[in-house]
Amino acid sequence: MENFLRGHVGAFECWGAVPRIALYDNLKSAVLERCGNAIRFHPTLLALAGHYRFEPRPVAVARGNEKGRVERAIRYVREAFFAGCAFADLDDLNAQAQAWCEGAAGARRCPEDASMTVAEAFAAERERLLARPETPFPTDELRAVSAGKTPYVRFDLNDYSIPHTHVRRTLTVLADPLRVRILDGENVIATHARSYDRRQQIECDAHLEALVAHKHAASAHRATDRLTAAVPTCQALLAQAAERGEPLGRTTRALTDLLDRYGADELGAAVDEALARGVPHPNAVRLALERRREAPPPLGVPLPAHLKTRDVTVRAHPLAGYDRLLEDDHDDA
Repeated sequence: MENFLRGHVGAFECWGAVPRIALYDNLKSAVLERCGNAIRFHPTLLALAGHYRFEPRPVAVARGNEKGRVERAIRYVREAFFAGCAFADLDDLNAQAQAWCEGAAGARRCPEDASMTVAEAFAAERERLLARPETPFPTDELRAVSAGKTPYVRFDLNDYSIPHTHVRRTLTVLADPLRVRILDGENVIATHARSYDRRQQIECDAHLEALVAHKHAASAHRATDRLTAAVPTCQALLAQAAERGEPLGRTTRALTDLLDRYGADELGAAVDEALARGVPHPNAVRLALERRREAPPPLGVPLPAHLKTRDVTVRAHPLAGYDRLLEDDHDDA
């Protein structure tokens, strides 16, 4: 449909004017439904006709004589221009077609009046045409697309990159023959050269660089969160390291390695020692951990239960108690 509209706009721009009536075969881009003289036009074609103020008029069904001139003109273009035509790209083809229309095609005799050429007949009819509006009718392809978890949107069987900040959203694609623009609301977030291949990834270097930087930053934040959750005093060490201009990423990685090797308790004690010495650096923490490892704490020697009873203090009983016992025995006798 967009190419059908672009043909109209290109013709009107080439002529510099608009015809009052345009005849159509009953193609679906022009006529959606027809029952005798009751016709339901395509709404987009009606919008185009309203913009340029011409009347769309479909020819009668099965009446080839009403469009015979069009069929003959197509045959003439095919045989006189396209046969044996070689071109490098679309722009080269259009330039050759424009030169052929203004040259050989325009210089041929008019089929209805052999006294003038086709170019002269068109010049005579130009005054009867309608003025062309200042702004052309928009013919860009408009599509609503959904961005998933990856920073790409799919359009016309190709994937186009977008900023990673716009994933998981519904976006809008505006495409013309040369470029593809991706919008979030009214804001253009990406512009790419249009690809007519299939299953291609069209990427912008700025989008990929921003994504890589975001991934690295997110990884650093995850490591910092884990470190401060295990050893809260690491937050103070990182703050002092930042004030001294130390690279936080490298400092965080070094402390995370020490956490994995020594555990949270040992690392917390070593960080406290480094902060007390006023050296907020991973090397100071590492030295403190090495010193603690080389000086093991004193270990208690476990003793059996019967050996522990030897350390019980035994108080000597006074001997006068035995004398009283003897005296009690003599009294009973």
